[in-house]
Amino acid sequence: MAEEFATQKARASAWFRALRDDIVAAFEALEDSHTAGTPAGRFEVTDTNRHADDGSDAGGGLMSVMRGGRVFEKVGVNISTVYGQLGDAAQRAMAARGVPGMADDPRFWASGISLVAHMQNPHAPAVHMNTRMFWSPHAWWFGVGSDLNPCIDYAEDTAHFHATQKAHLDPHGLDHYPKLKAWADEYFYIPHRNRARGVGGIFMDDYCTGDWEADFTLTQDIGRAFLPAYVPLVEKRRDTPWTDADKDTQLIHRGLYAEYNLVYDRGTKFGLTTGHDANAVLMSLPPLAKWV
Repeated sequence: MAEEFATQKARASAWFRALRDDIVAAFEALEDSHTAGTPAGRFEVTDTNRHADDGSDAGGGLMSVMRGGRVFEKVGVNISTVYGQLGDAAQRAMAARGVPGMADDPRFWASGISLVAHMQNPHAPAVHMNTRMFWSPHAWWFGVGSDLNPCIDYAEDTAHFHATQKAHLDPHGLDHYPKLKAWADEYFYIPHRNRARGVGGIFMDDYCTGDWEADFTLTQDIGRAFLPAYVPLVEKRRDTPWTDADKDTQLIHRGLYAEYNLVYDRGTKFGLTTGHDANAVLMSLPPLAKWV
């Protein structure tokens, strides 16, 4: 399987990089087109590296973070391709998800893009998106997630975000959107708060029909849905007047986001467990948050 999947791994990794480049360009264009008097934000790009216990290369990626922009208070668009052998804790996690044989051959390869945006204007929604591919000698799959996290809800914004994702999913089968929406509602839920962390989106994990090409195409189309689903909402809300009370609402909502990512998020757990750069893994955390 290792030789068979060399081409697929390269294609997936290249696609995640291309999607990252498109998103970074679009977000910097949002900064340039905003009329605020402060300088337009730019991404600071840093190489991330991962090493095995013996010091050998185990992959890495790019951490791209913009802080203090006109539109984005903090946004990260990270990509990584990591590989090696899973440690005991990660092996147990994989076994719990139904992957056989990890104790006998714990090799793995994983690549993906992870994005989280926290906004200056409380009326502009925060957002999360990721797409990824995981491979081991025993199994492979794709995963995606894309959900909107407004602190001040606008029903028309939520409708646009969901409708755009549905339009990109429907060509792959009309059952995809309702199933992935329900999965997102379940996954992006904060049990200890008895509430969702946002207004939902789509989510799938461990997705493998056995047809790699079809599954990769589906994953690509979900990635392509992100910018048309999200950018119009930012353009609509970034100039909305806001009050100190609105900002307070935003900071409190960010507390929910931080709680979820630190307690429940699979990507955070996987990144820290497999020894990836902690700053890149925790890029999702907001610059400021509040608990009351």
